[in-house]
Amino acid sequence: MPSERRLYVGPSLRRLRRELGLTQADMASDLDVSASYVALLERNHRPLSAEMLLRLAQTYKVDVAALAGGGGADEAARLQAVLRDPMFADIDLPALETADVASNFPGITEALLRLYTTYREEQLALADRGAEEGGGRGPEAPDPMAESRRFLAARRNSFPALDDAAERLAQGVGAHDGLAGYLKARHDLRVRRLPANVMVGSVRRLDRHRKELLLDDSLDAASQAFQMALQLAYLELPLEVDVVLGEGSFATETGERLTRRALASYAAAGVIMPYTAFARAVEARRYDVEALGRQFGASFEQVAHRLTTLQKPGQERVPFFFIRVDSAGNVSKRLDGAGFPFARHGGGCPLWSVHRAFRTPREIVTQWLELPDGQRFFSIARTVTAGGGGFGAPRVERAIALGCAAEHAGRLIYTQNQPGPGAEAATPIGVTCHLCHRTECTARSAPPIGRQVMLDDIRRTSAPFGFSDA
Repeated sequence: MPSERRLYVGPSLRRLRRELGLTQADMASDLDVSASYVALLERNHRPLSAEMLLRLAQTYKVDVAALAGGGGADEAARLQAVLRDPMFADIDLPALETADVASNFPGITEALLRLYTTYREEQLALADRGAEEGGGRGPEAPDPMAESRRFLAARRNSFPALDDAAERLAQGVGAHDGLAGYLKARHDLRVRRLPANVMVGSVRRLDRHRKELLLDDSLDAASQAFQMALQLAYLELPLEVDVVLGEGSFATETGERLTRRALASYAAAGVIMPYTAFARAVEARRYDVEALGRQFGASFEQVAHRLTTLQKPGQERVPFFFIRVDSAGNVSKRLDGAGFPFARHGGGCPLWSVHRAFRTPREIVTQWLELPDGQRFFSIARTVTAGGGGFGAPRVERAIALGCAAEHAGRLIYTQNQPGPGAEAATPIGVTCHLCHRTECTARSAPPIGRQVMLDDIRRTSAPFGFSDA
């Protein structure tokens, strides 16, 4: 008689337990086993029997195939993504060995992933402090916005656990009459759209007493859908958000709250644009933001934002960076999944087309970029409008830029009639003036750090500043 195949599902079991908000003791009590046995299962020190697999499925109403099929594949993919960091380039790390570590040593795998994420956060914090010192800034109180941005950047704005949870929620929504139908069927909430003067400054408000979700009727269809999805995320995915949030440490309560809001919005986008379907669509449409918006009923900005999140291990797509600025150059949102060196303090480069997009509202402007160190990127920029919805209603016009490294640009529809990223086609830009050493730049607003400005009592250069050779 052939021996029974041993089934090890430690990482999948641990993820299920955490998603349910249970301790090992809680799960052991539910399954009528010892807590030490649950711990052994999670560490892959014991195989999962068929009886225990069925007990799990019946107790927690989970898909047997999904639980049995995990086997550490997600952790292996995450570990492989981390090990692609250039700091490990000189080490031979075969994919098979990585998979063995993830499968047989899930605790060590999780420890390595946490350590790497902490390392990334520290690197970003050091960069922030270096920018402050280089700009002549003294010690300051903790910056909540910087805290939140570091949390997202250290994880490349990718949260697979939230993607999975949002995708399951999207399936439930699809079985009803859209988001409003699901809210009514599952939460007994009626969606009502009310005039702005009745909403008194709110675009969304949950009235638990009357069992109503109130929306500002001046919102466009995409914004209304997003607000409904966001409310669903707060109602049904608080544990998943808390688990992800628990991976970070915050010096300020505001920084933690900003991050929680960002994670809830991430989950809402995952409901409207589920990962699997969206990742398939972006390849079919060659990352055409407007076409994807029509397919998923989302706005240009929502789609551009979602494109920065497609780094789920094993299902990665083009890595993008994203920035949103107002006409004064103030940055209100910044996400990086492509290694773009954003300015952490001060203004950006005026030669970047994101600052010129206001001249041609709602028209997509493309541009090849070359940084002083030779890195090349491709970006698209376009204005977006917030507010409005009626005569006299206040509007805010902003510009957003979405970009990727030059080696990925050929996959984008926007490069099909573009010349290649050669030096003659790329616009030379800097990160910010005080960090850019392009001495001939006529758009410069400040001298770079470490360069001595030349006296102009005899000679004045065409650039705003002349610099001595020393």
